[in-house]
Amino acid sequence: MHKLSRKLVNENQVIVVENLNIKGMIKNHKLAKSISDAGWYKFVTFLKYKLEWQGKQLVKVDRFFASSKLCNNCGSKNIMLTLSDREWTCSKCNQKHDRDINASLNIRSEGMRVLGIV
Repeated sequence: MHKLSRKLVNENQVIVVENLNIKGMIKNHKLAKSISDAGWYKFVTFLKYKLEWQGKQLVKVDRFFASSKLCNNCGSKNIMLTLSDREWTCSKCNQKHDRDINASLNIRSEGMRVLGIV
């Protein structure tokens, strides 16, 4: 985690992450071990202090921001998306999405909006 956080901080001026509810997610017994093993909280802590040392920024996107459900092409919201859906097609613009890639693009856009860049 230290090596990866250092690499990311060295390569970026701003890093945008989701402010995940880890405690709430661990209550789901199917996901608890995977979430705990990932060490997300610790990793974000490493990013935060390393960014601060270099005068860079960490932006945390609100946990209620619908990053997976919003089409990054047209902004339409897919209210029918479930956790098991890994791919989906927007009903408005017919853009096909990988759930994780779409979420990452939306998180980046929201971070830029929060910073007043867009």
